[in-house]
Amino acid sequence: MPEHTTPLAVFKTYKLFIGGAFPRSESGRVYEVTDPEGTWLANAPLSSRKDARDAVTAARKAFPRWSGATAYNRGQVLYRVAELAQGRAAQFAAEVAAAEGLSGARAGAVVEAAIDRLVWYAGWTDKITQIAGSANPVAGPYFNLSTPEPTGVVAVLAPQDSSLLGLVSVLAPVIAGGNTAVLVAAERAPLPALSLAEVLATSDVPAGVVNVLSGRTAELGPPLAAHQDVNAIDLTGAGGSPLAAELEASAAENLKRVRRPAADGEDWSADPGTSRLLTFLETKTVWHPTGV
Repeated sequence: MPEHTTPLAVFKTYKLFIGGAFPRSESGRVYEVTDPEGTWLANAPLSSRKDARDAVTAARKAFPRWSGATAYNRGQVLYRVAELAQGRAAQFAAEVAAAEGLSGARAGAVVEAAIDRLVWYAGWTDKITQIAGSANPVAGPYFNLSTPEPTGVVAVLAPQDSSLLGLVSVLAPVIAGGNTAVLVAAERAPLPALSLAEVLATSDVPAGVVNVLSGRTAELGPPLAAHQDVNAIDLTGAGGSPLAAELEASAAENLKRVRRPAADGEDWSADPGTSRLLTFLETKTVWHPTGV
């Protein structure tokens, strides 16, 4: 009989999610993802600047179709994402528990909250116009109407302290408003984001609407902040570090809309309100003769 040996552990190697496909990083690099105690969990792609540019190209290509869809349809699609995420709740709970050092019960509650948040934003897609739009009184024989429209391609630096609930809280309002997204996953805990990409790929979200990168936030943030085809950037994942100020200054050079990190951190379990939805919407005002 052959001597018993311990089987070799084969760790999953995740891929990026760009344009609806799962490419490896252009550089071929990966890095080890570990839990808070240093236990090796999996390998994640170490995205390059070219990967970031490819993701922006995919997001720009997807923007006309997604922004042109009806708000009601976008709500249906987001609800479908929530359905599929619910079917993988156990997997997400295990990943969140490992990433954040939570108990199984606590991680399960975080996953439920993240799914609820997807449903919540799905419900807002066709209602945000009612609170952000208006009929404006004017002196003259005109109708004057203001309506919100999506900003365009939004780069989102996911929060480092909340690998799923925080992630959903920053991503869902961007796409609910009709924008497309390039998401940089939490550097130390990217697995929930990479698994969410697998959910998005099997849902009704059109290719390129969400593109997911993993790797070094400090490496991926600058090319996204400076990219001329990125219209806005959410700096949540840069926190209060000097990187956030550097990225804001870079974004200002090409007039990007910027959402700064909260000064005292975010409570991801709190009612999110409509602030993030409104951040990445522009107001279009139309004048039209009333006719006499």
